[in-house]
Amino acid sequence: MPDKSVLIVDDEPAIREMIAVALEMADYRYLEAGDSREAHSLIIDNKPDLILLDWMLPGVSGIEFARRLKRDDATAEIPIIMLTAKTEEDNKVQGLEVGADDYITKPFSPRELVARLKAVLRRTSIKGVETPVEVDSLYLDPISHRVTSNEVPLSMGPTEFKLLQFFMTHQERVYTRGQLLDQVWGGNVYVEERTVDVHIRRLRKALSPSHDHLVQTVRGTGYRFSTKAG
Repeated sequence: MPDKSVLIVDDEPAIREMIAVALEMADYRYLEAGDSREAHSLIIDNKPDLILLDWMLPGVSGIEFARRLKRDDATAEIPIIMLTAKTEEDNKVQGLEVGADDYITKPFSPRELVARLKAVLRRTSIKGVETPVEVDSLYLDPISHRVTSNEVPLSMGPTEFKLLQFFMTHQERVYTRGQLLDQVWGGNVYVEERTVDVHIRRLRKALSPSHDHLVQTVRGTGYRFSTKAG
C-alpha cells in the first residue's frame, strides 16, 4: 500500500523514529506530531489514511483527542490505533469505546505494528458488495458510504459500517465472534474477540432507536441480524 499515509502522534522522538523506520520499510508514507495540536493541523492539511495515537500526550491526552476526532464529521472516518503502556482491560475497552479501531500495548515489535496497521486499513477499506441494500427502511449504500434510518442519515465509524454491511447481506444466520472477526476484520489474529462486543454496542447505538433491535444477541453463541423477534 505505497499510497497510504500514516500519522504518528507520540511525544517521544525515539518512539516516533522507530515507528517511522518500520513504516518506511513497509512502504508507507508517514507524518509525525509530538502533541494533539500539531497532530490536528497535520490531519486537516493532509487527511492521513490512519493515525497511530499515543494515549499519554502533553496537553490534550490521546484518548480525549481520539474522542474529538470521532465526533467531527471531517475526521470521524479516519481509523485510529492507540499506542500505550496501559495494559488494564478497562483501558483497552475505554480506547475502543471512544472510537479507536485497535489498541497496541508498548513495548511492541515493528513487525506486529505493521501487521495490525495493515489489518485495520484492510477492514476499513470497504470492499465486496457494492449494491445498496435495504431492510425495514434501514438503507445502506456502499458506494457513497451512507446509511439512513427512515431516510434520516446515521453516523457511524468505518468498522461499524463494515459490520452492518456484512449483517445486512447475511441475515437470519447466527455468527460467533470468531466468525465475525474472520469476515469483518479479515482474520486478524491480533484482535481480541471482546473487540466484537464493543463494536456491536457502538453499532446498536448508531442504529438506535429505530433499528437497533435488528442486531440480536444469541446467548452463548454470538450475534444475528434479523427482522424477526429474537
